[in-house]
Amino acid sequence: MLIAHVLREKGGLVHTIPQEATLEDAARVMNDRGVGALVILDARESPVGVVSERDIIRAVAKQGGASLSNRVGDVMSRGVITMEAMDSVDDGLSRMTEKRIRHLPVVGEGGRLIGIVSIGDLVKMRIQEIEHQAASMQAYIATG
Repeated sequence: MLIAHVLREKGGLVHTIPQEATLEDAARVMNDRGVGALVILDARESPVGVVSERDIIRAVAKQGGASLSNRVGDVMSRGVITMEAMDSVDDGLSRMTEKRIRHLPVVGEGGRLIGIVSIGDLVKMRIQEIEHQAASMQAYIATG
């Protein structure tokens, strides 16, 4: 199964935020949209960073509530690890496990952002695939 299948099912909507926004802005957007991460884009619409709930919590733990006035660009994760639509779900799960991350922006031609997948999206798709395989095997065994 491919990342493209996941995006087809969930859609390509990605919530973004500018580097100049505050952590308080980011927390508000995440809460309002029900997401755990926001992507930061450059002028070419390529991901240059990701800010997650975890990044905000770390900033608050280190600096207290005053950190909420810090810029997103100061705490975002840089060196964004991305996927392409034709990569496999298993590759995505492996990258997430290896890098200990929960969100992967998906890029297309020229590195432009076309979607984002979470660990929950990939696990859900993998479970559906396993259930389909099990049902196919049961049908095969039943028909002998």
